[in-house]
Amino acid sequence: PNRADLRDALVERAAAYLKRERPYDPTLTRAGIPPDAVMTTASNVDPHISPQDAAIQARRVARVRGLPLRRVQALIDDTTAGRALGFLGSPAVNVLQLNLALDRETRS
Repeated sequence: PNRADLRDALVERAAAYLKRERPYDPTLTRAGIPPDAVMTTASNVDPHISPQDAAIQARRVARVRGLPLRRVQALIDDTTAGRALGFLGSPAVNVLQLNLALDRETRS
């Protein structure tokens, strides 16, 4: 909260996220954006996103890819790993695996 540059960056990222996703979900608000959708990792490269972020993006992905929303949601479920040892960390969607699965669906 003491770093104005970080606060401003997060506000900008949230605005960009809303601009991209709100056309597909008009009810989405800034408060509904998952934290991982606007934060970055130390390397700025993370092959995983939260299931909440994937669920928000599912409508856009379904429309752009020409797939039923239910199929995109099923692929998200298929590429979501649970907590390590059942209690460590958080569930996460493997974006690489998801994109490969989406590519296979749209090539068929």
